[in-house]
Amino acid sequence: MATHISEKVYNYCTDRASVSAAYARAPDTPPGKIAATLYGPGGATGDRNVSVLEPKASKDRAPATPEDLERAYQCGRFGDTRPSELFLRAYHDALLTLEHDPLMGCVSPSLMGSRGCLPLSIVGSIVDVCRHMSNLIARAEREVFLATNFWLSSESSLLICDAVRELSRRAGGRGVKAVVKIIYDRGHIKQLVDNHTLVPEESYSSKAVNMPHPLEIPNVDLQVMNYHRPMLGTFHSKFMVVDRKIAIISSNNIQSNDNCEMATHLEGPIVDSFYDLCLISWDKKLDPPLPLHNKPNTEGEYPTFQLESFLSLFDSEGKVRTANGNVNVRKSDGTETQNIEREKTHTGPDPHWDDSIADEIARVQSGLSVRGNEKKMDRVAIHLNEATHLDLKATAPECDPAEDMTPLIPHAPHEPFPIALVNRKPWGAPNHACVNTPQNEAWLSCIRNAKSSVFIQTPNLNAEPLLPELLAACRRGITVVYYVCLGYNDAGELLPFQGGTNEMVSSKLYAGLEKDERKNLHVHFYVGKDQTKPIHNKFKKRSCHIKLMVVDEYVGIQGNGNQDTQSWYHSQEANIMIDSPTICKAWLDGIRRNQNTHLYGAVSQEDGVWRDENGKEAEGAIGKNPGKFAWATGIVGAIERVRGAGGF
Repeated sequence: MATHISEKVYNYCTDRASVSAAYARAPDTPPGKIAATLYGPGGATGDRNVSVLEPKASKDRAPATPEDLERAYQCGRFGDTRPSELFLRAYHDALLTLEHDPLMGCVSPSLMGSRGCLPLSIVGSIVDVCRHMSNLIARAEREVFLATNFWLSSESSLLICDAVRELSRRAGGRGVKAVVKIIYDRGHIKQLVDNHTLVPEESYSSKAVNMPHPLEIPNVDLQVMNYHRPMLGTFHSKFMVVDRKIAIISSNNIQSNDNCEMATHLEGPIVDSFYDLCLISWDKKLDPPLPLHNKPNTEGEYPTFQLESFLSLFDSEGKVRTANGNVNVRKSDGTETQNIEREKTHTGPDPHWDDSIADEIARVQSGLSVRGNEKKMDRVAIHLNEATHLDLKATAPECDPAEDMTPLIPHAPHEPFPIALVNRKPWGAPNHACVNTPQNEAWLSCIRNAKSSVFIQTPNLNAEPLLPELLAACRRGITVVYYVCLGYNDAGELLPFQGGTNEMVSSKLYAGLEKDERKNLHVHFYVGKDQTKPIHNKFKKRSCHIKLMVVDEYVGIQGNGNQDTQSWYHSQEANIMIDSPTICKAWLDGIRRNQNTHLYGAVSQEDGVWRDENGKEAEGAIGKNPGKFAWATGIVGAIERVRGAGGF
């Protein structure tokens, strides 16, 4: 791997050429062809430029010099704000991976580093995220591009489909036709020959997928793409761009399950970086073209910050207004949450569209607010049970109003801050050759350069290059906290070369530290907001699918990538890296408020095992030593995963 940003990479970053800029001039040209012209053979998604000379991530990195950091700064479009040293170090190391493949990050190098604002974060159930996505689709003017890994006909997907129907209705009223592109990964034999296969309408409107038939949406042109690189190159990305003004990056697939998820809503120049990611991921000709292909995001265009209803969420100091412990929302019609009846829930079977983020927050919080003799945790349980129609009862005690669950987290208007896309290209071959990617190097660099703290939440943590870096951080006195999900896809993680289960890894990490070093490592298993103990993922009652890293409380990486072998070596992933203490602290606060992991999920610092107050391990746990025939269970789990029955 390169040790300095070469002239080639520097020129790619600073000449301002990009796939999206070229597409604006020639919208009938396939983006893959544009990419091949700009960046050489291999195009947008081919493997020919990928370095396979280093099958393992290098353990030693020469620290970037001040000159290196200045060069990295010049490679980005960060505006008037100079990024922090930690951000620049991670961005510099991510750029090094472009030496052998300029599109290793699935975005044009000139758009990899940018800036923007983040008006809203979501930490909640999968339907909390899908509701916001559906409202944005319904409120769209001209175009929507939605990317997801797994799409399954469900109430969550019905939210999205109903939003497309609503968009068609509204577009018809305006006398225009909107364009919607959806890309997912549903594995098909055709992908052995053509990784990108356009899905015919009879397939995407079938019972299994259940998207709207063209006859249902006369004022929307819908085109659907199925993308996978056999064998293991999964399209695992989850993002959306609306009208080239708003980008969403989330942890969730479009399906209904018991997962806690996370999403962020971005505005500003960073949206053009996402637009570029859309085109490169699609690869083929877009028919019809995206209507806004020649209208890049306008500097200073932050539509959410212009809405009076959004501004009314905050007091004069920029703090969220509260009443009785709940967010005090003044809706678009002037009513406030404490003065309205409980609103009807916006669901797939029964949609209730909102006109603004403030209205969305009001609807969600009205469902969580107690009335009469109701208990707060019972309302939380109802909310978390909704996606899969569970009847799991709350076991957690009532919390302080300051710790109430608030899935939709608004952020007061702020100046744009540095944001980089740190993604990775898919790699299909069954080896670990594709490891030096922007995503991986950004993660590693942040941990190596941490001064005080590292926080991670991920379904699974077992990637081989990650573990020694976490141990090294603990040994130099860094507080390392990570949250994982008990039993998440255990069967698949038991396969050879997959890294093992979360219980196995937790035990291994503590065993690798001296006794006085173990105090720096804090491993927790996810606990739902309404519960007092972790529930094994096999029961499908309370699981967590969030993917987040926050280092020193001001640099954060959030998006699609897990800290597991599949995400580190094979899947296409998309992540944002932000440089904002305000947002990072809000993320950490939201993680704490909306789950009970910090209260009840800690493992023993002696052996890395979670036990209850009676010393008993969690029901269903296979323990730190699953036995010598665990690989057989892993094969069964891998089959279930491919069939869509396992977690991913």
